[in-house]
Amino acid sequence: VPVLQTNNGPGLTGLMTIAAHLVKQAKKDQLLGSTAEEKAVVLQWLEYRVTRLDGGSSKEDTRIILKDLNIHLEDKVYLAGNIFTLADILMYYGLHPVMVDLTVQEKEKYLNVSRWFNHIQHYPGVRQDLSNVIFIKNRLYTNAH
Repeated sequence: VPVLQTNNGPGLTGLMTIAAHLVKQAKKDQLLGSTAEEKAVVLQWLEYRVTRLDGGSSKEDTRIILKDLNIHLEDKVYLAGNIFTLADILMYYGLHPVMVDLTVQEKEKYLNVSRWFNHIQHYPGVRQDLSNVIFIKNRLYTNAH
């Protein structure tokens, strides 16, 4: 469990608590959502990250998570709809080890997750020191003879 030691008061414990605190400290409240509904969706995905993704997932759990995310992202740019939020950042970091290990075929199977993940990893300031996950398909054959 992550802990953040602050200069004024007791330390903060837990991913969601620390992340929300840092967002407020940075005066980036829009990352928590603008409307009540967006805020609820962001919290939902943060909770999903902590309870489902960080739970030492088995291969089967990971497949279910990717399937669920793929369906959710079918008609959305970001997890909370059309706005970039803390949910996208923390889910990106939680999914990075999973996405690194996927084969090209698996990435194609979860096309919406791959599209979203690739978009988030190129969002300014998000990827930091993590490796860039490659999604480019190389053409093996051309029409030229």
